[in-house]
Amino acid sequence: MATLLYRLGRGSMRRRRLVAAIWLVVLVGLGLAAATLRGPTASNFTMPGTESQRALDLLDEQFPAAAGATGTIAVKAPAPGQLGTPEGQAVIQSITQEATTVPGVLAAIDPFQVGSVTPDGQYALIQVQFNEGADQVTDEQREAYERLGTEAQAQGWQVAPGGEVLNTEPEVGSTEAIGVAVALIVLVVTFGSLVAAGMTMLNALIGVGVGMAGLFALSGVIELTSTAPILALMLGLAVGIDYSLFITSRYRQNLLDGMPADEAIGRAVGTAGSAVTFAGATVVIALAGLAVVNIPFLTVMGLAAAGTVTVAVLVAITLQPALLGFAGRRVLPRRLRSSVPVALTADDLPDDAARHSDVTTHRAAPEAATVAGEDTSAFGFRWARLVTRFRIPVILVGLLGLGLLALPAPDMRLALPDAGTAPVGSAARVSNDLITEGFGPGFTGRLAVVVAGDDAAATAAAVPQVTALVQRTDNVLAVAPPQLSPDGRTALLGVIPQTGPTDPATETMVHDIRAAVGGIQGADVLLTGVTAIGIDISEKLSDALPIYLALVVGLSILLLMLVFRSVLVPVKAALGFLLTVAATFGITVAVFQQGHLADLVGLDTPGPLISFLPILLIGILFGLAMDYEVFLVSRMREDFVHGDTAQQATINGMGHGARVVTAAALIMTSVFGGFIFLDDPVIKSMGFALAIGVAIDAFVVRMTIVPAVMSLLGKVAWWLPRWLDRALPNVDIEGEKLRAKLDDKVGAGA
Repeated sequence: MATLLYRLGRGSMRRRRLVAAIWLVVLVGLGLAAATLRGPTASNFTMPGTESQRALDLLDEQFPAAAGATGTIAVKAPAPGQLGTPEGQAVIQSITQEATTVPGVLAAIDPFQVGSVTPDGQYALIQVQFNEGADQVTDEQREAYERLGTEAQAQGWQVAPGGEVLNTEPEVGSTEAIGVAVALIVLVVTFGSLVAAGMTMLNALIGVGVGMAGLFALSGVIELTSTAPILALMLGLAVGIDYSLFITSRYRQNLLDGMPADEAIGRAVGTAGSAVTFAGATVVIALAGLAVVNIPFLTVMGLAAAGTVTVAVLVAITLQPALLGFAGRRVLPRRLRSSVPVALTADDLPDDAARHSDVTTHRAAPEAATVAGEDTSAFGFRWARLVTRFRIPVILVGLLGLGLLALPAPDMRLALPDAGTAPVGSAARVSNDLITEGFGPGFTGRLAVVVAGDDAAATAAAVPQVTALVQRTDNVLAVAPPQLSPDGRTALLGVIPQTGPTDPATETMVHDIRAAVGGIQGADVLLTGVTAIGIDISEKLSDALPIYLALVVGLSILLLMLVFRSVLVPVKAALGFLLTVAATFGITVAVFQQGHLADLVGLDTPGPLISFLPILLIGILFGLAMDYEVFLVSRMREDFVHGDTAQQATINGMGHGARVVTAAALIMTSVFGGFIFLDDPVIKSMGFALAIGVAIDAFVVRMTIVPAVMSLLGKVAWWLPRWLDRALPNVDIEGEKLRAKLDDKVGAGA
């Protein structure tokens, strides 16, 4: 791998104008495709095979008029009893009539006809039915719906349109630029060069642009959930900057070691590029592995993010060498440029020599200027010596601290988001709060029981039995009269719980209803509704979580065994990953579910975590954790193989890699952290969990616990049975074969 990437890096540098032009054409082409082919994103979550989804499919077939999006307009009169007056009834009728004039509205139901009025005569609910699904409702239709009741509001009435029709795609705005700005500052401080920092950022942004454009171009034929592009943007930015950082950093070090520009680029891509390729492959595999959970929207999210990561890797190992070729020695701080000898590059050689040369030659330069030794007094070396010296206390304190952070994790509850956790002041939240105030929390998460018999008589016989059983179930507030399909074979009963959609009592009630009606003869009885769908999705994801976690941990052990030719190092890495995941879950539960320090992240209302967050977090953090493991431990192995003691190899690996890994982790944390400032609580929780997870894994696990454990294990850490050594292929991540090959050529006078 290293040899192939070495040639690719040098080739990209030599033909930098062509490489840059190709990527520019790809970016523009995909941008035009995205602009013309982009389709709508879906705000709903479906789960084929679950009871709630089967019921929805049956409703779409038997009640086509009710297949579109629904809205609920909550109305509050200025005083109790006012809805019973002719003036109050006229206001309600006016709002109802106004709702029917909104483009796309099929019908609006007068609350007096269906009894959606509170006994005190102050609150009413107007049901609105659209002819299209929520994803097909246009912004103009949505805005017209939100403007309903302006005349009544001028008279002192509260009118709050809400419902699923208000579900919109989260907007990505200027808040994410904060993370990018912090990342740029970190790059400038790390490199000491605006050219190097700007080039690294430019390379990452081009990769993100290509990845996102390709994703939106495909959205016309593939249904994307509204969170899929946000996740792809998060990961594309974070790994794109990190991967370019690793290659640029190695290129700068090669220049300081006196290598010619194209040789420095070739070796940077051959070594750091190998690690980038491997790290990117682990992220892609982990994200694509979400398909094994067999949940369509999660599969699409994983594949979308995996696609942007793939593009980030390709851009890093092709476009980055080309951009470095344009920059030359300007990637170094001014004070160091004079210490780098002027070297022949492919542009200085005759065409034949440029095509056939594998190793370029130096112009005459003072010997002292060709080597820039590593400063062993740098923080990375000092930190490594401190950690290895006090390795046992460090390990104990690290384990204890992460264990304490993980304590809230067992209390984690999962659910789909509802209007009750929407930002305060948003239309959806205002409507939800007004409904809860007037009717109770159960009215914000109504359920539907579908009774489907073989014929109309069977359905008619089953409906009274179902109604009686549901009414006797604990926590049921009311059961609405049945609505029959045109052929009479399907009946729909509305169920209103006493508690809200995400309340544990509501989940218990759903299970109790299903158990109670399971024995009905002659008809299928299915329970659905947004609340039931959320419960079904959460349970299926919870069941899949241990399987996926075992798959990811097993994969990490196998992949790292290939890289490090060791048994204990992969096991140690996997255990460290589990510590990271547990602590991240614990902190996220403490903040977003229990509400501790919620004000610091701008969270209005704590509540259950989004259902897919844990499994998505595992997939992403696995790949990112392997990034830092590879970049740190590969240098340890390299020095150990070349004769250093295990203790010194650990110190060297940390000393050489600490600065770059610190910068990479700060950048990734900043990019993810930028999404915390979004109002959408789902995106906010994803950004927070990923930022915290990266920080814990990089600074606590990889840069503290890992060197302490490696020092404790000593040379035993690199033990590998001979039979396994012969069986495992050598992927040469560290570029040992490449260096040996190049050294042989130099020795032979190539």
